[in-house]
Amino acid sequence: MDVFDAMETCIAMRYLKEDLVPKGDLERLVHAATRASSPANSQGWEFIILDERDLKTEIGIAVAAAMGPLMDALPEAEDGTKQRMYDGTQHLLKNFAKVPAWILVCGRLNYPPEDPSEAMMYSTIFPAAQNLIVAARAMGLGTTFTSFHTTVEGVIQKRLDLPDDVIPCVMVAVGYPDRQFMPVRRRPTRDVIHWNGW
Repeated sequence: MDVFDAMETCIAMRYLKEDLVPKGDLERLVHAATRASSPANSQGWEFIILDERDLKTEIGIAVAAAMGPLMDALPEAEDGTKQRMYDGTQHLLKNFAKVPAWILVCGRLNYPPEDPSEAMMYSTIFPAAQNLIVAARAMGLGTTFTSFHTTVEGVIQKRLDLPDDVIPCVMVAVGYPDRQFMPVRRRPTRDVIHWNGW
């Protein structure tokens, strides 16, 4: 699949089949992620792949307990797009353990060496995570970025035995799509380009 075709249809896929994703394909996604740029080639990324059912169940219970009240407190959606996002998030929460794989993209504060910056860490992690989801789309896999890990940081840290200097940054659900890929809806390019100044 052409990279532009992949990007044009790389929607957040919150509905995934339970079919297992081969480990080789998950490793290929991480390979794609590590082709991203990073400041001074610092490569401050680490990837934890969660594909064991019991582990996903345990973390999923914690995430659902933390996120449930937050989701219940959300105001009524103003439009269909937002409602679909809410519904999809609820679906992911209820089916956390059934998602074939979760990839926790983590960062290390390692650049610049003399005064490591969190901004520099995220400038490494987000391009890597974006590479991962575009590669997944090209492979026929669905993904969605989540921040679920932020609601259970203590559980994640302890259960996954993360070193103190490894920071979870984004949690990506990965699986075969249970819905159709569709074109992404974005503002026209002409509305966001400013030539040589604002």
